[in-house]
Amino acid sequence: MFALVDCNNFYASCERVFRPSLMGQPVVILSNNDGCVIARSNEAKALGIPMGAPAFQNQELFKKNFVNVFSSNYELYGDMSRRVMNTLANFSPEIEIYSIDECFMKFKGFDEFFDLQSYGVQMGRTVRRNTGIPVSIGFAPTKALAKVANKIAKKFPERTKSSYVIDTEEKRIKALEWTKIEDVWGIGRKHAKRLKALQIENAYQFTQLDDNWVRREMSVVGLRLKHDLMGIPTIDFEEVKSKQNMTVSRSFEKMYFKYDDVAERISTYSARLGEKLRKQNSHCNMIMVFINSNPFEEEMEQYRGFIAVKTDFPTNSTFEINRIAQKALKSIFKGGIGYKKAGIIVSEITPADNYQTTLFIKENPKHQDVLKAIDQINLKTGNKIQFGGNDLKKRWKMRQDKLSYRYTTRINETITVNCVERSKEQRDFLNSLKVK
Repeated sequence: MFALVDCNNFYASCERVFRPSLMGQPVVILSNNDGCVIARSNEAKALGIPMGAPAFQNQELFKKNFVNVFSSNYELYGDMSRRVMNTLANFSPEIEIYSIDECFMKFKGFDEFFDLQSYGVQMGRTVRRNTGIPVSIGFAPTKALAKVANKIAKKFPERTKSSYVIDTEEKRIKALEWTKIEDVWGIGRKHAKRLKALQIENAYQFTQLDDNWVRREMSVVGLRLKHDLMGIPTIDFEEVKSKQNMTVSRSFEKMYFKYDDVAERISTYSARLGEKLRKQNSHCNMIMVFINSNPFEEEMEQYRGFIAVKTDFPTNSTFEINRIAQKALKSIFKGGIGYKKAGIIVSEITPADNYQTTLFIKENPKHQDVLKAIDQINLKTGNKIQFGGNDLKKRWKMRQDKLSYRYTTRINETITVNCVERSKEQRDFLNSLKVK
């Protein structure tokens, strides 16, 4: 059996863990630079606030309905996700983290010895006790059906206790008939539109289609999904692979016209990419740099610059990546343009412990020792050591006017508890009620 564990309204739930007064109140989380809504509590959904709603256009709606608005606090969300996944790992040796708030788990042979519905309830209670995060859990013989079971557990929490098992053919058919075709995991908007034109309205009707048609129109991926929904295990855990390219890009909080301002951003992104490569124990062999003007300022000159540069040797050195990136930036930068976004992409990624050396050009051997020390210190101190070209006051130049505390990762942002000593009258009253 597979299980899909999904954190309920994860970003909003993370905020509520440390501010219980938010329970029952509408909560929305904004994207980078406080641009648009990317997460909503159930109360916010009930108000009709859509995903992707621009924050600046909905200020009056937020104010009128007392909506609690937060900037994305990825440091907090990432740490809370790690805590949830670590707790879940105690219930099964096989776990596949699917996203920051979801994971698949395997329970091979568990159904012979455990009542999975009760086991799921126990899992949910343990996660809630350890982290404060509510979860929904769906069990089924395949991953696609586990997704469907999870939706049922989340939709009917009181009836299912947030844990639902599809373990019979009757349950499978009933669940698939209940699931709209556009809500099926892996069915995108384009395929959903095409299937609806064929009068395919739910997941069960999709499983009745001819295999040859599905393979021809939706490729082998669609056929695997169909079989998975039929209860035939076809989609297994994915093999963990190293990333083949990495990107760091950000929209600026304002337009930059000066080269030095854009160069500082490129320097910061270079440091982040170097850190990522070293963490994965990889080298890159290609570095791409791009800069974009502001597409919303139509009266201003528009420009998109892009260049790819082959490295002289495989590297994960921040010094080398930044040197190449800065040289690339100079070749594409145009004066008089208001730049709103820039980024770096590294590709042709290879293992750091197995690469082809060159005879005459190679990396400074001192780089690795220095960078290893910097990485270790930054891991313990929260990136206190930065490179000279970086902005020392701000890690990412994002607007985060409504950022909550990073309660679990910053010692100076932990919860403060105010204790007030009870008066003699209060103590006597509590003693009379035998309350301690």
